[in-house]
Parts: sequence; structure tokens; C-alpha cells
Amino acid sequence: MPVCKRFVSLFSVFVLSHSTIALQAQQKQDPRAQEIVRSAVKVELAADRADHSRWQYRDVNQKPDGEALYQVVETDHGSVKKKLKHNGRPLTPEELKAEDARIQSFVNDPTQQAKQRKDGEQDDKRAENMLRLLPNAFLWTLKNETPDTYYLSFVPDPNFTAPSMEARVFAAMAGEIAVNKQQNRIQTIKGKLIHDVTFGWGIFGRMNQGGTFNVERRELAPGVWQIVESHVHIDGHVLLFKTINEQEDEVKTDFRRTPPATTLEQAATILKAEPTALDAQR
Repeated sequence: MPVCKRFVSLFSVFVLSHSTIALQAQQKQDPRAQEIVRSAVKVELAADRADHSRWQYRDVNQKPDGEALYQVVETDHGSVKKKLKHNGRPLTPEELKAEDARIQSFVNDPTQQAKQRKDGEQDDKRAENMLRLLPNAFLWTLKNETPDTYYLSFVPDPNFTAPSMEARVFAAMAGEIAVNKQQNRIQTIKGKLIHDVTFGWGIFGRMNQGGTFNVERRELAPGVWQIVESHVHIDGHVLLFKTINEQEDEVKTDFRRTPPATTLEQAATILKAEPTALDAQR
């Protein structure tokens, strides 16, 4: 599973940025801090290659149009999810039946499955590329440390030459990360858009100053870390008049392993039982 797939989807909404001269003047490269990040990235990449775990979990997703509770089941063949609540209201039997039909359509449709795999592979590649940039795209400072955790801050490095558009976007952030000392794993990453971001002098797009993201990861099993919370709050427009309003808060809980060799059909069967499990928790 990708170590920071969600990070990429957050960063990719930002376009181009002017230099952050004020912040950069206050922060110089701390070789020790940079090495901590470099070591963490190396460990994350190795752990990602070795991790073949699959999970089931509750996913609460809040957007401007409302809040939804899903149950998600990951398998080696893809993942399926079923909506159980909307704005705190359990779905009606008719709505649950429609959800089961949608899931069954996916299970029986190789085209939908292939699209999910392709999208996942592209996200994974972007995530890996962004992760590799962390040590060199920013100026790092060790802000604080405890017996368990390093706390580091970052601002864009003016000497960094981005190899791609996405890299230029990624390297325009300023924020903080926390790294677990014992395992060299990234626990949290927070970033903020410190001024307006413009594309084509603002004619083709602008992201408004103050946009933020916040991602938290947790160890679910020995050596296995997953994103459990993500919070994205940005505003702007692209392509002249299209408004971007990315306001999303996602919290994942109740993780448990999916049994090995679980098929998509078996995952669909698991999800059919979820309303009963939900009732038992209330």
C-alpha cells in the first residue's frame, strides 16, 4: 500500500508559487534535520515495498455537501466501500440495497476494476516521487525533540530545481512534520499555502493564501503505518472561472486486517453485513 498517496492528492491542487523570501531568510538548512528526513524517506520507501497488508475500516468523510460514513474493505484485487450513514442518519433499507447493487456492479465489471488499479498505480507513483523530493526540496530545521519524536519545520529551498510541474507545486509548501525516532517513520505532516498561488499571472488560476492540509499516520501493526486522518481546506479557481473549494475532513477508525486471499465477491459479502454491525455499536 502507498505510504503517502493521500499526500499527493493534497499537494497536487496547488499550482505555481512565487518565492517565499521572508521565510527562507529566517531558515537555513540544518544538516542534522535534513539527514533525519532523508533517513525517514529511505525507511518509508523500503516499508512500502514490503507492505502487502490489506485492511477493513470505518471512513468518516466530511465535505461541504455533508458527512458520510463508509465501511471500506481492501483486497489484493481492489477495494470496495459501502455508505452506511449520511449526515448521521443511517441509510434506509432501499438506500442500502442500492449500495449493494453498486458494489456488485463493480465486482462484476473488469473495466471498473482496471480503472481503479490504473488510478491507484498512478497515485502510488506520484506519491513515491513526492516522497523522494522531501529531503532536497526544502530547508529543514529541527524545532524540538522528545525521547520518542523529532519535530521538524520546512520551507521551500530557493536553490531547488523542480524536475516537474508536480514537484514545483510540492516544493511551494511550508510546514512541519513529526518523525518517530525508534522506527524512522513519518507520523504527521502539516502544510500551509503562505501566499496566493497564481498560474499565468492569475489569468488561468489562483489558489488563495491560507490553504492548509494536515495528515496523521499511525502504526496499525508492527512496522505497518497508515493514514488515519487528513484535513484539507483550500480555496481558489482555475481555468478562468471554475471555483475550487476543497474542504474535506476524513477520519479512519476501527481498523482490522482483511483475511489473506479475500476476493472482491467476498468483500461484497462482508459489506452486506455492515448495517447489522453498525446497529450493534449504537
